Amino acid sequence: MSLRRKKVLLVDDSGTVLLLHQVMLAELGYEVVTARDGMEALARAEVERPDLVFLDIVMPHLDGFETCRALRGRDSTRRTPIILCSSRSEPRSVQAGFDSGCTDYLAKPFEASELSALLRRHLD
Repeated sequence: MSLRRKKVLLVDDSGTVLLLHQVMLAELGYEVVTARDGMEALARAEVERPDLVFLDIVMPHLDGFETCRALRGRDSTRRTPIILCSSRSEPRSVQAGFDSGCTDYLAKPFEASELSALLRRHLD
């Protein structure tokens, strides 16, 4: 029996950041699907059924907080771990993240080891 690789939905409006995080996640052995904004993330989550969503906060159309709330409002993603990721690490932003329903919060910039530890915590 082959073990299915865990699927991570990576959401960021920066192509550079997407590529960087995609490489990091692939090296850690995860299957990666991407979205460039909150609207696309909601559509991809419905189709792809990710095991975890890694979500930037500052994005056009729907920001990470709104996207997180929308994901929590759907049966298919209600229990999916969501890690919000932002350069905003002040307590107010972190609290807003948890208030929107995130499972964890990671401040940018971060080390690959920090990301790896969070993914293991929520996916293993």
